[in-house]
Amino acid sequence: MSANPEPEIPKLGKADTGTGTGTGTGTGTGQEKDDRYKWVALSNTTLGVLIATIDSSIVIISLPAIFRGIGLDPLAPGNIGYLLWMILGYLLVSAVLVVSLGRLGDMFGRVRMYNMGFAIFACASLALSLDPFKGGSGALWLIGFRVVQAVGGSMLTANSAAILTDAFPARQRGMALGVNQITALAGQFLGLVVGGLLATVDWRSVFWVSVPIGVVGTIWSYRSLRETGSRKPGRIDWVGNLTFTAGAGALLASITYGIQPYGGHSTGWTNPLVVGGLSTGVLLLVVFCVVETRIAEPMFRLGLFRNRAFAAGNMAALLTSIARGGMQFMLIIWLQGIWLPLHGYDFERTPLWAGIFMLPLTLGFLVAGPVSGYLSDRFGARLFSTTGLLLVACSFIGLLSIPVDFSYPVFAGLLLLSGLGQGMFSAPNTSAIMGSVAPEQRGVASGMRSTFQNSGTALSMGLSFSLMIAGLAGSLPHTLSSGLQAQGVPAGTAAQVAGLPPVSTLFATFLGNNPISHLLGPTGVLHTLPAHNVAVLTGHRFFPELVSGPFHDGLVTVFGVATAMSLVAALASVLRGRHSSPATPVPATKLDAQDSQVPKNQGEGQYA
Repeated sequence: MSANPEPEIPKLGKADTGTGTGTGTGTGTGQEKDDRYKWVALSNTTLGVLIATIDSSIVIISLPAIFRGIGLDPLAPGNIGYLLWMILGYLLVSAVLVVSLGRLGDMFGRVRMYNMGFAIFACASLALSLDPFKGGSGALWLIGFRVVQAVGGSMLTANSAAILTDAFPARQRGMALGVNQITALAGQFLGLVVGGLLATVDWRSVFWVSVPIGVVGTIWSYRSLRETGSRKPGRIDWVGNLTFTAGAGALLASITYGIQPYGGHSTGWTNPLVVGGLSTGVLLLVVFCVVETRIAEPMFRLGLFRNRAFAAGNMAALLTSIARGGMQFMLIIWLQGIWLPLHGYDFERTPLWAGIFMLPLTLGFLVAGPVSGYLSDRFGARLFSTTGLLLVACSFIGLLSIPVDFSYPVFAGLLLLSGLGQGMFSAPNTSAIMGSVAPEQRGVASGMRSTFQNSGTALSMGLSFSLMIAGLAGSLPHTLSSGLQAQGVPAGTAAQVAGLPPVSTLFATFLGNNPISHLLGPTGVLHTLPAHNVAVLTGHRFFPELVSGPFHDGLVTVFGVATAMSLVAALASVLRGRHSSPATPVPATKLDAQDSQVPKNQGEGQYA
């Protein structure tokens, strides 16, 4: 392990066991100071990842208010790109940059990169709330500064786990990372509720809320956090950074456009630009992998994948993230487009209530995450992470078995089960991944872990929407055409509306619009029909009852794939092995239950 060039930084061997003090004394006031510092680090990094992940999802529910505020119809021809980039731009940047930012943290200091991320995040949030434009220009301003905000958020998430791993001894690391990781996951769902509440006040308040938190967090982190880990000065891997950023960006952007209709098809997977983007992205990532094996100081430590615990943990995290992201989008559409209207909620109110009715999922995260993280410090990660994934698979099977118009207590119970399972998995899995690498590689390892997790969320939208659209395309046109004609809509108009891409119908419910009003509005036919027929067509029950059958067909496909992914992830979790140790040239040394003996030449060693 490289010696730390800054003498004031505590030696890892002592600090990591919880017996050192940062001064080498190991007793007295220094010990108390280190004990205080680790809780300060946990509090600040938890605040950082919470606001970063809340902002990754806060716009999903508040999109109707945002687009009304800038005077843009996102479902008009040519405008759906604004909608998709508003949702996915943040996720794409987070997926692409976290490895590079984690590597820079290893080189220049994790706390330094983290502090800079808080400042960038606060400034971008302020710029978002001050959007001076309308229409397409206003949307581009928001998309651009969402990208800048994502850069700051990526600096927070890429280095937070490494900062905690440095600050906490191995016997408490699972608990600390569990609190941090579960807060991050809970933030994705809390953002739905926060966005819905703030959007009812003013669309700019969706971005205002991040400004004071960002300012306070920036000042707090600059004043309280310090470098306690090992830094490894080196050169920036420009070739690796460029090929990875371009390849991952092209791949994820192509997936984003793949769910848009093209050439008479319900999706755009036959679009030459999409095919070319996918091919180019894969080619660049292959080049990236080859380059990384030939560079002395690569950004992406491919050698870490020779560590079974690291490889299996990241594989499980990727598959779980894809399944979780798909579930989030499908549950929103299920609630907003079908269940809530059937139970008397106006379409315009469904975004807020969808977030509220999904709170059992967040509750499960918050309960299981810290508890399983604490217990995994004593009993190992494999039992809890594997059991958690099996619970997630059971929750998907349960969601497949209930009717579209479900009983809410049953639905809430399945969401709680899923949240408990994901909480049981995420905290121990993160602790095992971070504990399996050498101290000087924690920044890049944290970035790689975040890359898999964020990429899975971005991939989930393309995958789940494509599967849902494929399921709807087979039965929705006939069902919709027949239902419209039964209420007096002329056959030609009904056929025209039914022939529109299913993605427009999905996003109409996603945005809290009345789908029939949206579909029939441009035709003017609503002004020619009897008042009774108009009331039926635009009422709470017509559209939900019409599409519940086709929607369930698509839901079976999406959740069936998610179930399979959860089971494969559980298998990967089992194969991680019972213990993990840092991937260093020095042989790993097993610790006793008290984590009291650390070899002087290693500085780190713990069980998963």
